Amino acid sequence: MHIAEGFLPPVHAVAWGVASAPFVVHGARSLIREVREHPESTLLMGASGAFTFVLSALKLPSVTGSCSHPTGTGLGAVLFRPPVMAVLGTITLLFQALLLAHGGLTTLGANVFSMAIVGPWAGYGVYRLLRRFDAPLMVAVFFGAFVADLSTYCVTSVQLALAFPDPGSGFVGALGKFGSIFAVTQIPLAVSEGLLTVLVMRLLVQSSKGELTRLGVLVTSVAGRKTEQSANAEAVAR
Repeated sequence: MHIAEGFLPPVHAVAWGVASAPFVVHGARSLIREVREHPESTLLMGASGAFTFVLSALKLPSVTGSCSHPTGTGLGAVLFRPPVMAVLGTITLLFQALLLAHGGLTTLGANVFSMAIVGPWAGYGVYRLLRRFDAPLMVAVFFGAFVADLSTYCVTSVQLALAFPDPGSGFVGALGKFGSIFAVTQIPLAVSEGLLTVLVMRLLVQSSKGELTRLGVLVTSVAGRKTEQSANAEAVAR
């Protein structure tokens, strides 16, 4: 990830675009609702998008036709839930394709599906699971960001294996090859991203405590726990 421009067969490129579209549309509605109901969250939302843009622009060469890099989607998923990150991630990938030749327009759907959809949902799921079992906030944030990063590359490996199966061992063989090569660079990057996301969250706790409490990230009491549960139920309903 990102998969380079023109690297996927046309049928695969279209299929991933179709698969990503409903998530992006739903995310756009969630983002508009959030901004309309809580305009004060715009600055923090913009910072989350910028965090994703900067981290995912730092690329290291990996498998031919692809590269390894942090994704930065875990932070936004924790703060604003995965649907919003589907939109912020899509905007990030679009600008990178147009301005940095990072990824591409024909592979935008595939890159959105792995980085802006699966990554945030996987990371947020791990974060919420750990918080449900009363794990410390920073521990949950670390593993949420770690899984968001690593799951993105697992999906990219699947996408490349589907497009380019091994002549002898087919999809399974190709998946093993892509996955093992990605792992060399991606596991250390995922750990580094988790630590960086924890650092950023610590800064946000100091500077934006009220906003984090409203978003359900910070819980300081039993009443706060109920507030968090209500916020999460509202997010799921959206």
